[in-house]
Amino acid sequence: MSARGALRIGTRASALALWQARHVETLIRGLPSAPPVEIVHIKTEGDVRNDVPLWAVRGRAFFTKEIDRALLAGEVDVAVHSLKDLATVLEDGLELAAVLTREDPRDALVSRSGARLSALAAGARIGTSSLRRRAFLTRLRPDAVLLELRGNVPTRIERVQGGDYDAIVLAAAGLRRLGLQQHIAELLPPDEFPPAVSQGAIGVCARADDSETVRWLRPLDDPAARLATAAERALLRRLEGGCQVPLGALGTTLGGMLQLDASVCALDGSVKLTARGAGKPTPENAVALGERLAEELLAKGAGELIAHERDSRRSVDEP
Repeated sequence: MSARGALRIGTRASALALWQARHVETLIRGLPSAPPVEIVHIKTEGDVRNDVPLWAVRGRAFFTKEIDRALLAGEVDVAVHSLKDLATVLEDGLELAAVLTREDPRDALVSRSGARLSALAAGARIGTSSLRRRAFLTRLRPDAVLLELRGNVPTRIERVQGGDYDAIVLAAAGLRRLGLQQHIAELLPPDEFPPAVSQGAIGVCARADDSETVRWLRPLDDPAARLATAAERALLRRLEGGCQVPLGALGTTLGGMLQLDASVCALDGSVKLTARGAGKPTPENAVALGERLAEELLAKGAGELIAHERDSRRSVDEP
């Protein structure tokens, strides 16, 4: 904590990141005898390197590592992240203290005309910065012209409304959190367009040895969201190699069982590998389920597909 006894929350300064940090602040303030809370803005590589597609940069944690390093250095006490941005292996000394209740995990299409994906004109210009979205878009609409898309959520919507794109794909959760859900033309079905691992979930980290801070974060943890995202993150951890992967996955709790669906898609849309499994909803089973489905996908050729996509695209060295 700071010298004044306040919990310092580290966050990016984008509208969505600030919404998430303030949401955590509100939840902490709602606890009995809660300490004061301060929000600290931290600029990340993903904020600075806005001239390069994220998929072209080697490494991961573009939007998280500077915040996590500030946490380790004692400059902040809490790090709030979109869990989908958080590396599947945390830096030594950090703990994922809470996974908040998950918002809608699906992707949303925002189109200039209000048309659904299937109704967009031939050759429609669709913006996205995600390899996963590019792959599944190409599979569903091979005629579409896919364009790079960077910037915060409001800026992206302004660009599609201004005619730079006919449509863009964004996380439904971010649109809902910012009160922009009226722009959604279609929620893309997870069986055809699986979301990113942990999409819609907020992860809250603390130093593992900071028991005082961790005790304020534990009550914020949502068991169902933690189990689902643990399975998804275990799957990704087994498949990834330090780069973005054209993988979609979604864990859900149904009938007292934890179910996980996962798909890997070639960037040209020609191959889609899928796996589904279920297990009892315990932390150990969640991790085992994710790893089991990863092995199933690897047995079907996911490793070769991911390696081919990685080798075929241009990379930019990290500074």
